[in-house]
Amino acid sequence: PGAPQQLRLGSPRPRLRLISLGLTLVMLVFVVRLLQVQAVDASAYAAKANLNRYIPVKLSAERGSITDRNGVDLATTVDAYDITAAPDLLTPKTAKTHDAPRQAAALLAPILGKDQADLEQKLTDNPRSQYVVLARQQSPQVWNQIKDLKSALDDAAAKGKGTNVLAGVNREAHSKRVYPNGDLAAGLLGFVGADGRGSAGLEQQLNKKLAGKDGKRVYAQSGGHQVPTGDVREQPAVPGSDYELTIDRDIQWAAQSAIADQVRKSGADRGYVIVQDTRTGQLLAMANAPGFDPNDITTTDADALGNAAVSDAYEPGSVSKLMSMAAVLQEGVARWDTHVVVPNRLPRADRAFADDIDHPTWYLTLNGVLAKSSNIGTILATEQLAKTKRQKNQILYSYLRKFGIGQPTGLGLPGETPGILAKPQDWSASQQYTIPFGQGLSLNAVQAASVYSTIANGGERIAPTLVRGTRGPGGDFTAAPAPKKTRVVSKETAKTLAEMLESVVDDQEGTGAKAKIPGYLVAGKTGTSNRVDPKTGRYRGYTASFAGFAPADKPRLTVYCAVQNPTKGSYFGGQVCGPVYKKVMEFGLKALQVPPSGKQPKRLPVSYNPGQ
Repeated sequence: PGAPQQLRLGSPRPRLRLISLGLTLVMLVFVVRLLQVQAVDASAYAAKANLNRYIPVKLSAERGSITDRNGVDLATTVDAYDITAAPDLLTPKTAKTHDAPRQAAALLAPILGKDQADLEQKLTDNPRSQYVVLARQQSPQVWNQIKDLKSALDDAAAKGKGTNVLAGVNREAHSKRVYPNGDLAAGLLGFVGADGRGSAGLEQQLNKKLAGKDGKRVYAQSGGHQVPTGDVREQPAVPGSDYELTIDRDIQWAAQSAIADQVRKSGADRGYVIVQDTRTGQLLAMANAPGFDPNDITTTDADALGNAAVSDAYEPGSVSKLMSMAAVLQEGVARWDTHVVVPNRLPRADRAFADDIDHPTWYLTLNGVLAKSSNIGTILATEQLAKTKRQKNQILYSYLRKFGIGQPTGLGLPGETPGILAKPQDWSASQQYTIPFGQGLSLNAVQAASVYSTIANGGERIAPTLVRGTRGPGGDFTAAPAPKKTRVVSKETAKTLAEMLESVVDDQEGTGAKAKIPGYLVAGKTGTSNRVDPKTGRYRGYTASFAGFAPADKPRLTVYCAVQNPTKGSYFGGQVCGPVYKKVMEFGLKALQVPPSGKQPKRLPVSYNPGQ
């Protein structure tokens, strides 16, 4: 046999070269692809990545409610949505159709109640935008219709029948402000604008605490849909605080109905009624006429949107005489039965002063001066405050200030005026004599009511309040701070003034007979003043008013009414506002179950016989 054959292994170098070549080709493919992705097709891939992105969504905080003193809703919130869209998802390249914005607008217009052309413009104005608001504060039913339509389009697209042109349409939850009682207390409450911020009244004043703090939710989206397994990050919203007011809804309704009816009958520009609890200073009603419906302000006259009860500064007229009488009695320069000889004309400064009617010389008690609302008698009484005009003016000014005239009420409502009360050294020659009977100074309706509440409360002024307290997100109730109290006159002086005010209503010679309420003693005062036209700055027309409290022997409620520029029928305060006062006071006393007076009126003498 021959020798065994030997096996020889081939050289490894060719194989290594082949493997190296293969690896080089693979790496080359990766490099080429990388260059293509990062350089050549970068924009295209960025666009695709943009369809799979994290979307931030604002979580709107629920706005706090505003209720009356009994927890009845005056302003509350309901679920609503802002309908949004992503225009960049409706471009021909992304949506795979050339007229996606038009199709989307045609589908959404009847659901949203919007013009199709307007919607299409919003969707095409900025095609690269990822966010545009199509409609605000839509109901849940509207969003459900859109959601159902989106699902139907998705199903059709999955079957190869068209494309979902609503893929980029979404919604943001927002709370819609609702006022269940329509125009009730609208001037006080204000309203919330389309941006969700309070735009007037308490809604504006308390906006920060009512609004709460918005949260945020971030989620992954692909092709206009949330990725079910995607990461979701959420910062919860903090709800706003609820506010409980001192207002009584039923008394507010009575006041608003009465003043609206009188403004209409009188052909007046406007009117207001204030109802105040004399014991606490709390306001039970603040009514304006004409009013507006805060649920829909689009058709409302801009002049009616404010709160004229605190924003109108006007000359109070004879209701202001109560403060002059308080100064005279408290300073001890006269008593209720002091005799005052009242001529038909009184020459002072550069003019001859007169009363509302021509009359022979009247022989009145100080009580009669108030009951008959004599301007001349008031001037003569206040001249007794001091020996010099300068001292007299300073004393009267100090009382007006203590009653709250010429300074903020403390309510802090938007547009509130402190009124106008010049310093005594700046009073003109005529103002020295007109200010005592209510001309030459100005105030707002809340200030006027507070003057009478001060006397009803035994001479101690309690700053008016509107908020009883707040309830935070946790449900805990926090009472409002106690109001400031100021001693203005003594209890004895206040009691005498209350008895004098009874004469205005009860006595046959009094000017407030239309304010009588069967079974109750009523203390009140009429007011009829020349009115400064806000447009011209000149006197034109009148302000008719009536202020008072009841029961006079044990006060519980103060009611103040003012009507600006009555043009039909009488313009005297007793005729125009006396009936309003009676309606509102009667309702308030019954609503609070205040028992009738247990005493007969004092019937202090109004006049005296000069021969005796």
